Amino acid sequence: MLLAVASTVNAQDAPSPQVEPTVENTDTVAKHRNIIQKIVDYVNDKDNSSLEKKGLSWSFIGGPYYSSDVKFGVAITGTANYRLKGCDPSMQPSFASAYATISTKGFWTVGMEGTTFFAQDKSRLNYEMSFAYAPRNFWGMGYEAGSIDSMSVNLKQNEARVHLEYVMKLMPNFFIGPSAEWIYDKAGTMERPELLAGQDRVVRNYGLGFTVQYDSRDLITNASRGVYVHLNTMFKPKFMWNKYAFTTVDFTTSYYHTAWRDAIIAGQVCTKFNFGNPSWASMALLGGNEMMRGYYKGRFRDKHMASAQVELRQHIWRRNGVVVWGGIGNVFHDGESFKKHWLPNYGIGYRWEFRKRMNIRLDLGFGKHGQSGVIFSMNEAF
Repeated sequence: MLLAVASTVNAQDAPSPQVEPTVENTDTVAKHRNIIQKIVDYVNDKDNSSLEKKGLSWSFIGGPYYSSDVKFGVAITGTANYRLKGCDPSMQPSFASAYATISTKGFWTVGMEGTTFFAQDKSRLNYEMSFAYAPRNFWGMGYEAGSIDSMSVNLKQNEARVHLEYVMKLMPNFFIGPSAEWIYDKAGTMERPELLAGQDRVVRNYGLGFTVQYDSRDLITNASRGVYVHLNTMFKPKFMWNKYAFTTVDFTTSYYHTAWRDAIIAGQVCTKFNFGNPSWASMALLGGNEMMRGYYKGRFRDKHMASAQVELRQHIWRRNGVVVWGGIGNVFHDGESFKKHWLPNYGIGYRWEFRKRMNIRLDLGFGKHGQSGVIFSMNEAF
């Protein structure tokens, strides 16, 4: 209002109505932009230089999506990049990503994940938390059950998960530290409860463990070079109020290499092993937004899981790029079943650089048994 009054006074005091507008008046007019113009400016601001000026930058985007898991829906995702006191500008920034989705199938989820770098990168906090109501299909346990379409029943599942890791640097790129986890799952009414194999509908898990991590990536959310190795072991014994006592070992390794101009080859191997008596909700799963994209997450579940994928990421023009990938995966319960039933996975995706080295991705993934899915998300799959 003050700016508007000032420009009015300047116009009245001017000796002639034909006087050219001053620089101040031009700036004032530029500031009075409508909501559409502001949205266009926001989208076009790819560099988002406020991180260097203020130590904090944020971005958010939303829109429709479709996947075989939840059908049509609307998602909104926001990401904040920041640097804590004592973090040198040459360090990659910390990040936090929050998301919320709702679909026509009744599925909804809210969650947050990220990594905080402390002063001089001497320690890091990795965290992930999510809460969801998931009306989904359930096939039971084992590859054989998931391979039969008629085995599927409707399962309304409430789920919550909190996973924390605090790792400290022992040497360059090498970290180790404690981890903790809490998981809650509740299965609602279902047509064939025998598919739960006599297990409880409500399951709670409390775990403590440790994490070993090697990370030479140049940027966590969109690496162009480096190696990432992550080993997390979680113990869930009975004396920690776990009815189903077991130990989980999660292992992930990724490699990133610039193959030629504006092209990156990324590879990843993931395994998960459950030793003991895991519940139906803690089984290893195939599918989702990051691994074996296009498969219905949870259709194939068993005590153990292994998967691998290779992706080519090619920048095409200005803010546009494409990716193609291929991979394989398996769920199994012993050495004999490990040798069988490997599932193929492949797909193609589009990338739009929403912010500098921060992509919006749209992936179309395919698999066996007619599985396919469309994934809309922020940042790369791995």
